[in-house]
Amino acid sequence: MTLPKLSISNKTPSISKASAYVVGVIEKSGKPALAESLVDTAPLHLIDLSAIGAGFKKESTAKVFATDGSIYLLVGLGDGEISVNLLRDTSGAAVRALGDFKDVVIGLPTSSPEDALASAEGALIASYEYVAYKGSKKPKALSSITVLTHQKLAPSALADTTAMIESMHALRDLVNMPPNDLYPQSMAASFVKVSKIAGVTIEVWDEKRLATEKMVGVLNVGKGSTRPPRLVKIEYKPKAHKKHLALVGKGITFDSGGLTLKPGTGMLGMKYDMTGAATVGHAILAIAKMKLAVKVTAYLCISENLPSGSAMRPNDVITYRNGKTVEVTNTDAEGRLVLADGLILASEQKPDLIVDVATLTGAARVALGTRYTGLFANEGALDILQDAAKKAGELVWHMPLAEELRALLNSETADLINSKLGDPSGGMIVGAHFLNEFVGSTDKAGKHQIPWAHLDIAGPASNDGAPYGYLGKGATGVMFRTLIETARALV
Repeated sequence: MTLPKLSISNKTPSISKASAYVVGVIEKSGKPALAESLVDTAPLHLIDLSAIGAGFKKESTAKVFATDGSIYLLVGLGDGEISVNLLRDTSGAAVRALGDFKDVVIGLPTSSPEDALASAEGALIASYEYVAYKGSKKPKALSSITVLTHQKLAPSALADTTAMIESMHALRDLVNMPPNDLYPQSMAASFVKVSKIAGVTIEVWDEKRLATEKMVGVLNVGKGSTRPPRLVKIEYKPKAHKKHLALVGKGITFDSGGLTLKPGTGMLGMKYDMTGAATVGHAILAIAKMKLAVKVTAYLCISENLPSGSAMRPNDVITYRNGKTVEVTNTDAEGRLVLADGLILASEQKPDLIVDVATLTGAARVALGTRYTGLFANEGALDILQDAAKKAGELVWHMPLAEELRALLNSETADLINSKLGDPSGGMIVGAHFLNEFVGSTDKAGKHQIPWAHLDIAGPASNDGAPYGYLGKGATGVMFRTLIETARALV
């Protein structure tokens, strides 16, 4: 979709009748009151806010049609401190509530350049709409967003925000596509199409190259499908860089469970199982557009997991590129098998940090719900990821790699199994333990592991419930902006 034009101004632009002003509502003596705004709120001063349903509860909205013909949207800012995250959320909620208005002017209180950017960011994210397969529905009419503020922003800040959200929208488009149109070859082709950016190179490994490179996880998971797997390697290498960030993404374009077949209802939503690969792929392209001075390599591990006579079987043993052997006990624990390939490749490069992103386990959704990402990280990565998520305003919860659960991956036949069927104990943790086995070391002796983080986004990758903040239904783009902030931390 086309992004609305974003502007920052300290003066209210002249807008049409198809436009609206956004003004905040705060708590004052227990009652709703208008927040400070650069929008001319004179037409609202004689209105009883409570009588028209305007409140200060966070993200509550009320439309006011003023006597001069102006249209206002009053959005609640809560009864506490006005923060960057609050402005991002409320700007997004306002844009969602305004529906088909052509121009939106946001006049929420901003006390820093970060406040202004957050307001712009939330509004742009909320402008997203996926109507590609709705023949009777036209896209939103929204064409411009103006954020009113006295804050001075660097010229590059606005361009970077726009570039970032453009990539985030492209990521969500990809994730929302149905699996009959999105499969390994078409997903790989989509990145080739948009990767012509300065400093970016891309390689697509077909099944022959995958075999040569011993990408046994991606190959074996994809054996049951008539549509062969792919591995996409994208590299951004600016001239001036000191650090190297490696990203690995799970790209299962559809997950039936393979021969360990899911029930019918369990397959609904499995088009989202490639979200990790889509996230890291578009994150690296956004980083390149923003010209951040950090080298980034992304590995997109893409397969379709289907049952057939050629499909991977329970009890199959596969030998990875690094010599490690895995007995497949559950073909529905396929994501960790493809990620292992990417982690091996990333580790061979000895980067400063490896981050993998995956809709890995249903256990993550059970444990953390639909808004928190499960974060696993070793000592060298934890602080970086937690700080990045905080700056992005995204919710993560640090999970332990409980040592006693590693024994659940022991195999009598191979080095390890991929899943302990029948034992749900710490399912999210066991999945992370498996991945940890494929993260390399910084030294030949293997004493010092490469800084590594694993983000299990199975819960928040898609929103099936009511819209909130800047997010509507469908693909959320979760952790995309956290990856951008992670890259910034390494500059």
